[in-house]
Amino acid sequence: MNDLQKFSESYKAKKVNEAAEVTNSNPDVKIPVKLSGAVVKELTDRLADEYAAHYYYTNASNWCAGVGYMKAAKFFEGEAAAELEHAKGIQKYLVGWNVFPTINPVNTSAKFDSILDCINGAYEIEYDLFEKYNASSKIAFDAHLATFDFFQEYRKLQTESVAEFSDLLNALQLIDVTNRLDVLHFEDYYFG
Repeated sequence: MNDLQKFSESYKAKKVNEAAEVTNSNPDVKIPVKLSGAVVKELTDRLADEYAAHYYYTNASNWCAGVGYMKAAKFFEGEAAAELEHAKGIQKYLVGWNVFPTINPVNTSAKFDSILDCINGAYEIEYDLFEKYNASSKIAFDAHLATFDFFQEYRKLQTESVAEFSDLLNALQLIDVTNRLDVLHFEDYYFG
């Protein structure tokens, strides 16, 4: 890890810890924060992941629309909207616990050459999020049971998403992905 990466990680950790401490201009009013820095970090990291997924699906939708896969474009547009709702849910949860959400920058440079690329990338994102929500839940279980309960919905959503994209990948096994007519039929059938 180079010095810039170390500084970036240190800065992010400091911001997460600051987010767990609410300051108030009125010293007579005490605003309690009952989330540990570790729980805030997990929530903040998952918030960034949800935004990364949102941008990925937006890019996939744009690519599909640009090459004429209009049904797949609409599908991925819906996925992008769902990821944005997930991000909003995490932010609402943090604010409910008197923590100002920190939105970290995310990578938005996905490139696609085929519908297969879109689906493979989506599966990777959803599976990665599945594993991260499971790991975050383990931390929350010991640190803050209410956050563990909050993560249950997200674990369920991730399980469903992994299965959905796994099914699409299985269906792609049935066609010649280099044959444009097969791919167009696949898109019409599975995204129609």
